[in-house]
Amino acid sequence: MTTHAADLAARIGAPVELAGVAVRRPDRVREGIDPSLVTTDATALVKRGDIDVVVEVIGGIEPARTLITTAFEHGASVVSANKALLAQDGAALHAAAEANGRDLYYEAAVAGAIPLIRPLRESLAGDKVNRVLGIVNGTTNFILDKMDSTGAGYQEALDEATALGYAEADPTADVEGFDAAAKAAILAGIAFHTRVRLDDVYREGMTEVTAADIASARRMGCTIKLLAICERAADGESVTARVHPAMIPLTHPLASVREAYNAVFVESEAAGQLMFYGPGAGGSPTASAVLGDLVAVCRNRLAASRGPGESAYTRLPVSPMGKVVTRYHISLDVADKPGVLAQVATVFAEHGVSIDTVRQTGKDGEASLVVVTHRAHDAALSGTVEALRNLDTVRGVASIMRVEGE
Repeated sequence: MTTHAADLAARIGAPVELAGVAVRRPDRVREGIDPSLVTTDATALVKRGDIDVVVEVIGGIEPARTLITTAFEHGASVVSANKALLAQDGAALHAAAEANGRDLYYEAAVAGAIPLIRPLRESLAGDKVNRVLGIVNGTTNFILDKMDSTGAGYQEALDEATALGYAEADPTADVEGFDAAAKAAILAGIAFHTRVRLDDVYREGMTEVTAADIASARRMGCTIKLLAICERAADGESVTARVHPAMIPLTHPLASVREAYNAVFVESEAAGQLMFYGPGAGGSPTASAVLGDLVAVCRNRLAASRGPGESAYTRLPVSPMGKVVTRYHISLDVADKPGVLAQVATVFAEHGVSIDTVRQTGKDGEASLVVVTHRAHDAALSGTVEALRNLDTVRGVASIMRVEGE
């Protein structure tokens, strides 16, 4: 902000002055920051009353939540990058902003530098969004891309991501899908004008994806991505939000998203299909999104106006995962003897799941059976898999992968 102060002032219409910086470690050297502005007392800083905008990049739930609401109560608008807090308590934060006549902006909370929140909240405000499908976590995309392009195993690809700084020392939030699920909750809430919390999002991580899954996807003309998928039901009466690994055709634009990049597909009635692509994480991309929000909030302040608040008028329920309809790729380890395929097909039929293709390879009394289904409810597929596990001829269910983007 200090480096581009003149440009920011020209774009806003008034200079922006840095009033203070709250930190945990005050002794660190911060180039370009006046040491007298640095404090460890974040509460005193947000309570000052002479501050127009507070930028929160702490992360986590507390003390961020209390600091943000305190900032509103003392007259400041807030720019945040805190996806976890927004996914859990976005409604309460919006209510606090509304009660105090202040703005809450959070472009940096989802997909880094990619302009996504503002187009959904503003550019598509007159349209009806039906689906949001995307790669919103750069760490997992890097890992899956390396597994696909180089043949690396999961651990090897994770180690490389860690060495390059894409993965944290504890990568759980990324690889288990928590990070993407928080972003999915935010996107679904904005896209469908309803309240979606993190607990509403179905989540599966990508740690169980194997080289065999990658190879099987390639044989189908697909690749595997960890996807965030938010959908409005066909009847318009409910929505779903989910995060899980999925096979997508190589012809789909998301299949070509490499390394740590993010991309999000938005499908709406009037605008059709829109794709947003770019770096989804890192200091510079996050700073770009934060500064963009800062400019917007400062402009609103000068004009004595406010930006868009929460839009949750539809009050649509969030359906459970069992009601999701998609295709499935199931890999089974079975006995290599006559009648096994017939038994397996019977189980699928009994649960109302139609088979599209079957591929079987066998050796030394054992076989691998790969079944790809037509579209079916997730609950029906779950019942099918449970019944398959009870067959004497099925040694194990090696993997279950959804097929999306067709």
